[in-house]
Amino acid sequence: MKAMGIGTLAKRAGVRIDTVRYYERSGLLKPRGRLASGYRQYTELELARLGFIRRAQALGFSLHEASDLLALSAQRDVGRVRRSAQAKLADVQARIAALTVCPHSSPAARDTGRAEDCPILKALGGEES
Repeated sequence: MKAMGIGTLAKRAGVRIDTVRYYERSGLLKPRGRLASGYRQYTELELARLGFIRRAQALGFSLHEASDLLALSAQRDVGRVRRSAQAKLADVQARIAALTVCPHSSPAARDTGRAEDCPILKALGGEES
């Protein structure tokens, strides 16, 4: 496997170098090795792992949840991965349902341009419209 530096890894993954370093500090990503100069070296495996983390985040998984999914993947525990994905789906569906009952979806809601009249802000603040 051909090694690449942190800059190349970040560019290929579409993230900033700081993001790669943050993932390393968080234990989500580990360089394959280091050169004598101390520069980190990564392979396609780390690139794939970084892609997995980013796609999980795009689907609403937290970094902690993405880390758990990676651990389950390594254990090949497909049942637990499925249950985790189903729980995330249920969470997203519940948030969608909460948004759809928000007063802004009502045809009677009007936009006066004033924050104190905004039904969305009232709903998020716990006030009834």
